[in-house]
Amino acid sequence: MSTPTVVLVPGAGGVAAFWHLVQAGLTSRGLESIAVDLPGDDPEAGLPAYVDLITDAAAGLDEVVMVAQSLGGFSASWAADRLPTSALVLLNAMIPLPGETAGEWWGATGSQEALRALALREGREPDPFDADTYFLHDVPPDALAPVGERAENDAVFVTPWGLTAWPPVPTRVLAGRDDRFFPYDFQQRVALERLGLDVEPVPGGHLAALSNPDAVVEAIGSNI
Repeated sequence: MSTPTVVLVPGAGGVAAFWHLVQAGLTSRGLESIAVDLPGDDPEAGLPAYVDLITDAAAGLDEVVMVAQSLGGFSASWAADRLPTSALVLLNAMIPLPGETAGEWWGATGSQEALRALALREGREPDPFDADTYFLHDVPPDALAPVGERAENDAVFVTPWGLTAWPPVPTRVLAGRDDRFFPYDFQQRVALERLGLDVEPVPGGHLAALSNPDAVVEAIGSNI
């Protein structure tokens, strides 16, 4: 029996190098992986283009384990329906409903209210929003250095998710215990409401693939 290839889909910005530490960990376990680079800064590239790029990157593979970070939940889940996907792993990821856009998701799920509530519980001022507080608070600088920065264009937020139902693929939801952007209890609620699933906790914040890559690799590889 062949071993599946892990296809890693990044979040906002679409930078494939986000997965550099996870890829190294997967390689050390003898697992092959592909990190898909998505043109987050291209104003003409919307969600369907992202799905095409993911599908093209995995073309010809016999079996795929699809892993999605954050915004990547919209594109990876759609692409999973077009590929020989044996498992779909969501890491602090957005879970869409049929016909929903990524722009609508924030209000529909109450994500910003959850973010603010957690900040207040932890004694932090929720405003102004800044990357250091919500994304980088637990990420070592050397882990972040190869990733760089890339803005996310608006086009990906206005195209509805293209499936009529969640793909018929075994799905796991990994949620960072210390995620300040998508708080853990928020992810628990959304996963239960939208997929009927419990979350699996992993250490770290929203960018757990950079702050706690070994735990993420262990979680991904546990069923391969």
